Amino acid sequence: MLDALGEPQSVLVLGGTSEIALATIKEMPRHRLSRVLLAGRPSESLDSAVAQLQALNIAGVEAIEFDAKNTETHGGIIDAAFDGSDIDIVILAFGLLGDQMTAEEDPSHAVEIATVNYTGSVSAGLHVARRLKNQGHGALVVLSSVAGDRARRTNFVYGSTKAGLDAFAQGLDAALAGTGAHVLIVRPGFVRTRMTSHLPEAPMTTNPEDVAKIIVTALKKGKSTVYAPGPLRFVMAGLKALPKPIFRKLPN
Repeated sequence: MLDALGEPQSVLVLGGTSEIALATIKEMPRHRLSRVLLAGRPSESLDSAVAQLQALNIAGVEAIEFDAKNTETHGGIIDAAFDGSDIDIVILAFGLLGDQMTAEEDPSHAVEIATVNYTGSVSAGLHVARRLKNQGHGALVVLSSVAGDRARRTNFVYGSTKAGLDAFAQGLDAALAGTGAHVLIVRPGFVRTRMTSHLPEAPMTTNPEDVAKIIVTALKKGKSTVYAPGPLRFVMAGLKALPKPIFRKLPN
């Protein structure tokens, strides 16, 4: 339950090593937080994420096991998290960038990207929405991407999974209308993270901390969709309006 000042006290991160999600938690009033669950596959990275937050004196930080691809386990894991106490904010942050050329040559890799980014997100998102609806408050933050706004030759497998996720999240937000819970869709551009460290930077590149500030502000305002950075909204609107022959000539 949000505290008397309207600040979150409990957070669940699905994809507990996400740099954007961790930066978002750090951006919240730390002394207000009393329970933070980082869900992910057991790893040194997950242990490090827990240690990062504990070092900032954030209370109640713990890791729980979660595998995006193992959808049969999602319901039990999410129910257990909510049974411990109400959860104010859930951040759906797991994802797989993959490799476009590998996916084209080996469709099983494309299926893996789709399974993590779309199928896993649909499964987890529906389980979370059910619990948020039942408790009558809370927000599900879905990390989408501008890559889903219009498919490009260089990343259309990844982009298509984000397009599907984005459409799903929009519908889920509509389904939660009037329940006290809602969905916040976040559409970042290129963000400097471990996942993108091998790629050349794009215009309007940001850091996880920049995206985190936008997320926390959007949650306070009750928004349903934000771009990160904000001006990307206008850039993507322009790109979506371009005729296909011109769009295909743009640098990748």
